[in-house]
This record gives sequence, structure tokens and C-alpha cells, in this order.
Amino acid sequence: MSPAAENAAARSKPSLAIRRSLPAPPDRCFRAWTDPEALKRWFSPGANEVVLAETDPRVGGRYRVVMRSPGGEEHEVSGEFREVVVNRKLVFTWAWRSTPERQSLVTVEFMPAGDATALTLTHERFADEAARDRHRHGWTGSLDKLAVFVESSFAQVHQRRA
Repeated sequence: MSPAAENAAARSKPSLAIRRSLPAPPDRCFRAWTDPEALKRWFSPGANEVVLAETDPRVGGRYRVVMRSPGGEEHEVSGEFREVVVNRKLVFTWAWRSTPERQSLVTVEFMPAGDATALTLTHERFADEAARDRHRHGWTGSLDKLAVFVESSFAQVHQRRA
């Protein structure tokens, strides 16, 4: 398939975009996405917990996250970093271990907004609308946890400086 045909096919697949204002500067928000210990604190919706997080945030580097539901079911997602602009942008592939053939693409942009960060998450190339809707639910829950995490970690840094 030619690159032009591939791009047209990708554009015709379902996608989502979520925007959030996060109560911390871009460097802290970026670190929350790239530091494995930070990911363990927020990168799962609802009562799910992250039991393993590995990241190598460089172009060609890989990441892997394993989440566990309260019932003990594990969900593993992994991919490769396609673009890394420190404190500004992450682009990475996204594939669940259970459906590796359904690879999609995530772009996270971090824009300074005073003491806060305007975050835009775009997730593209879903296999279908149902997958997009499930991911919207998951991302919304995870981003809720991210906001709490960066606010509390940013507040702790400010308290140490005072």
C-alpha cells in the first residue's frame, strides 16, 4: 500500500481527542508519562492498578504497562515511541497484548498555560467505534487520576521549597 493510501485509510478509522488542564507545569506532566514509578500511580482507570510499568522514552524505545482489575484480571498494553519532544510531545503506538493486530497511535501534547499544562491526547486508528468508545472511557478515568497525581506531586515540591 502506498504511503498516501495508508494515510487515507488511517484517517477513515475512528479516533478521539481529549483536552485537559492539568494543575502542574509541562515538565512534571511529561515526567508523569515517562517515569515508570509515576505511571504506576495513575495510568489505569477506576479501581484498576498498574502492577508493571516499563518505559524507554526515546524514538524507537518501547514501553509496557500491565494493569490489574480488582477481580485479578490483567491487561497488558505496549508499543513504541515514534516521537519524543521533551516536555512538549509524545507519540507512541498502542497495542493490547490480547489484540496485537489492532495497533493504534497515541499523541500527547503538553502546552504551558501559566502554572498549569494544557494537555491534548489524540488516539487514532481504532479498529472500530466500540474500541474508540472503550478507550475514551479508559483515558477519561486515567486522566482524572493524572490530574490528582500531578497536583499532589507539584504541591509537595512547592512545600519543600517553602
